[in-house]
Amino acid sequence: MRRLLLSLVCASALTFAFAGSASAAIGSVANLRDAVSTVVSAEIHGLGSSACGKLYAPLTKTIHGRTCTQRWDARSKALLAAPDGLAHLLADYDAVPTAAVSIHGLYATIALPYALLGGESKWYWTDNCWMLMN
Repeated sequence: MRRLLLSLVCASALTFAFAGSASAAIGSVANLRDAVSTVVSAEIHGLGSSACGKLYAPLTKTIHGRTCTQRWDARSKALLAAPDGLAHLLADYDAVPTAAVSIHGLYATIALPYALLGGESKWYWTDNCWMLMN
């Protein structure tokens, strides 16, 4: 009886440990909000390298001789030069803590006033962090 009880306790402990590590394997809403804040802050401050650190790998490649950092620096400059550009970025930054988030497995979206890329702010969980994918 003692062995049976010990076996059940060990099996339960392993089940809880596995369940805990499985849930930690997929990013949380807090992780997503942190990644989004990093990208928006990088755009506000013209820090393309910081934004590139949160991009899904295919978006970081060199295109037409311009590195990811060069492209994002130019993007930030253009956004900030546009009428209301800074206001839009600040609105996004301010919205991050309360914006609606939807996570489905390895994919997530966050509802910002001004979407980051392509009309939506879509993210992908990879390499233990959320990466902007479009």
